[in-house]
Amino acid sequence: MNNYIDNECIKTLRVLGAEIITKAKSGHPGIVLGAAPIVHTLFTRHLNIDSNDEKWFNRDRFILSAGHGSALLYMMLHFSGFNLPMKELANFRQKDSLTPGHPEYGHTAGVEMTTGPLGQGIATSVGLAIAEAHLAAKFNKPGCDIIDHYTYVLCGDGDLQEGIAMEAMALAGHLQLNKLIVLYDSNDIQLDGAVSLATSDCIADKVKAMNWNYLRVEDGNDVEEIDEAIKTAKMSADRPTLIEIKTEIGYGAPTSGESSVHGKPLTEEELKILRDNLDYHQMAFTVSSEVSEYYKQSIIDRGIQANTSWNYSMSEYAKRYSEDYELLNKYMFNDLTLDDYEGLPEFSVGSSVSTRVVMGKVLDWLSSKLPTLVGGSADLTPSTMVKGANGIFSKVNPLGRNIKFGVREHAMAAITNGITLHGSLRGFCAGFFVFSDYMKPAIRLAAIMHLPSLFFFSHDTVCVGEDGPTHQPIEQLTMFRSMPNTHVFRPADAKEMASAMLLAIQTEQDPTIIVSSRQNLEVLDCTDFDGVSKGGYIAFEPKGTPGALFVTCGSELELCLKVAKRLEAEDVFVRVVSMPSMDLFEAQSEEYKNHILPRRITKRMAVEMGASMSWYKYASKVHGIDEFGKSMPLHHIAQCYGFTEEIIYDEFMSLIKN
Repeated sequence: MNNYIDNECIKTLRVLGAEIITKAKSGHPGIVLGAAPIVHTLFTRHLNIDSNDEKWFNRDRFILSAGHGSALLYMMLHFSGFNLPMKELANFRQKDSLTPGHPEYGHTAGVEMTTGPLGQGIATSVGLAIAEAHLAAKFNKPGCDIIDHYTYVLCGDGDLQEGIAMEAMALAGHLQLNKLIVLYDSNDIQLDGAVSLATSDCIADKVKAMNWNYLRVEDGNDVEEIDEAIKTAKMSADRPTLIEIKTEIGYGAPTSGESSVHGKPLTEEELKILRDNLDYHQMAFTVSSEVSEYYKQSIIDRGIQANTSWNYSMSEYAKRYSEDYELLNKYMFNDLTLDDYEGLPEFSVGSSVSTRVVMGKVLDWLSSKLPTLVGGSADLTPSTMVKGANGIFSKVNPLGRNIKFGVREHAMAAITNGITLHGSLRGFCAGFFVFSDYMKPAIRLAAIMHLPSLFFFSHDTVCVGEDGPTHQPIEQLTMFRSMPNTHVFRPADAKEMASAMLLAIQTEQDPTIIVSSRQNLEVLDCTDFDGVSKGGYIAFEPKGTPGALFVTCGSELELCLKVAKRLEAEDVFVRVVSMPSMDLFEAQSEEYKNHILPRRITKRMAVEMGASMSWYKYASKVHGIDEFGKSMPLHHIAQCYGFTEEIIYDEFMSLIKN
């Protein structure tokens, strides 16, 4: 049976959580009322965190995958000593509050990840667990487990219906990530009604088939039963664990057990009934001293003690393993940087090489210099040329930095975020650019979190050829160029690609997307390694004062150069601007931007093998592709879509004559 103080704490969480949501007139009371005993048990008996040292390296990570239950998380962070006073709880979901509708990483102290889109939390947690396993293998010594923490996830039925969660859990089971524990708030109800209306699969059988341990808690109000299940999960040395905990949605409310309580705040009258049902008599937005004191002792003081003990272990580690200690500190404080560029792959002007090959070679070189790079491709290494170093990451080789993601693009992007989010490691992944559609939600979350994850893509245009429209990207560049906090590069040749890769590695916040060509591209004599850092630069300046210009990127730069030089021979002077990164160009001074794209030059034509929309900011005429592609050999594509010297020449002449 639960003891008195546990019951008092859980009643406090339930009523206070309902009050927070009712005051906001917005929120999700169902999970708060139902899952309160789960998070109470986890935080008071297992989770090792220290609010005085928020980024303590060996802390446990708690991910609220069911992000709509944010009120529950905010209360636990409040009781854990983080900077969330009661006034911020009372300001839930309001303008400029520290308690937004869904948890936001970097905005609210103690929040480990921005969650809300269901399934993303589970998938990202797999990356966190990979990071822990890799770092533990690298730094732990016999009798000195300096890296030893768990990743806990709270999820609901909706999370487990998302494909991304199933993809990620399958990989987690394959990799036997035993420090990953998912707490499943199983109440058989979701927003639209009973779970049985939407699914009839058996979660127990599914997770067992994916090589997970499965445990079940029959009474979601029984703290001791929940505690024992978590203890059992932590004893597992061979695989991750999912604990299905049977709860009642909206427990204690007059609408408990009904789908309406999922996302409908209680009325004042319903709050009174809840209080009566729970025999709770504290004034609104107040907490008894005994509850506050218990949380202080069981979360705050326990966390400080765990951190203090770890710091003592670190001091012993420093004495016994001084070199490893020094390296570990460089990992922890992101102090591993490129000291020299010796061996950086170079490609001679006039040679021909695809930028995907350059991407792979530069990444291999970077991996030899930076042991913190961890990632891989979505079953496409021979095509993307992207892989990690030191062998394949696995249970038997946790030091491997090459992750075989399999055909799991949805999960791959989120797992990459988790690796980066953990701290000390830099996650990257790769695939065909058209399948970035599968990855977009996780990339968007990386952008929201200002997370410097790396996303490398090959096959950047319709030049994919015979694979046809399903594999030929059209709108993807425009999509990512429109995404805030996101660096997007489309290099024109080997020099621009190498520069983009180095810029990506040096970026300390915000995700970077780099797209590369399938086909070989000439290494041009006019591309500027340093100019890429400005986003756009003058690749060709005619002998006379330019009266018009091309602005372009990628493989189309070579085409525009040919046309501009032909026009120069006819005494028509045209500047060619290479713009591999629009977002970096926009970050430059107005003086620089006007120098590259002078306002006086109004005759401008943009050329790119993709959707035209993003180019109209820089040019009045855009030669792009605003339709889906077709299956054909590569040598037919340029003529089919008008990317030949003759066609671009004619269109440009038409522009400058009007």
